[in-house]
Amino acid sequence: MGVSLGILINFNKTYNAVFSNIANETTGSIGSQYNKVEYYFRLKKTNEELVAENAELRGLLKSSFETPDTSSVIKIDSLLKDTLGRVRKFQFLPAKVVNNDISDQNNYITLYRGSKQGVTTDMGVIGPQGIVGKVVLVSENYCRVMSLLNRNSKVSAMTKKGFYTGLADWDGKDPRFVTLHNIPKSAKIKIGDSVLTSNLSGSYPSGIMVGTVAAIQGDPASGFFELKLKTATDFYSLQYAYLVNNMIWAEQKDLEAKTPKEK
Repeated sequence: MGVSLGILINFNKTYNAVFSNIANETTGSIGSQYNKVEYYFRLKKTNEELVAENAELRGLLKSSFETPDTSSVIKIDSLLKDTLGRVRKFQFLPAKVVNNDISDQNNYITLYRGSKQGVTTDMGVIGPQGIVGKVVLVSENYCRVMSLLNRNSKVSAMTKKGFYTGLADWDGKDPRFVTLHNIPKSAKIKIGDSVLTSNLSGSYPSGIMVGTVAAIQGDPASGFFELKLKTATDFYSLQYAYLVNNMIWAEQKDLEAKTPKEK
């Protein structure tokens, strides 16, 4: 039967054409499926490479460095200095999100990076679009992050226009919005204005997106606005984040702890 079919295909042009088309479609289908699988794994590897590259690039931003006071003689560790003589203040460590709660009143995120990879408590965490939260627990290879969507989370934030500063927190309702408090009514705020991290937080560099103004609310008895912000970070689709290491914050905290208290 096989020999007869072979002779028929070889010596009859019509059967030969039909058989060739069937063979090509079968091989093409198999090849297409293989390419899809191969593309998936290549894409995953490419994404991981891009995350690492972005962390390196963030480390080169101007906001990641502090210029030392030129009126003093300062000895600088060469490992913490760039080519312009600026001291590195912030270092960014990429990490994969392995758990992310958004449905509770107090939400937490787990990142696949721990003490063995340089993580400590109080590190700020940011995503590709904006802030995410702060590290509260660390194990050898994982860390737990108090999400911005946590009733106990408070972030010092400022308006991009005018630099009015207040505290941003979450009311436990809609994961898409947080509230910025204590913005004076004299501030000229518009819907769509950007709100950024301020320079009063040691956990984040200043100028990182917190969100955009979605609504302006004011109490007639108060001299302040409350701004409803649409979060810059989409917590529904967060897959990677960056841990922020303030490399000179320990020095600041140590000095502030030694400040004499008024009696």
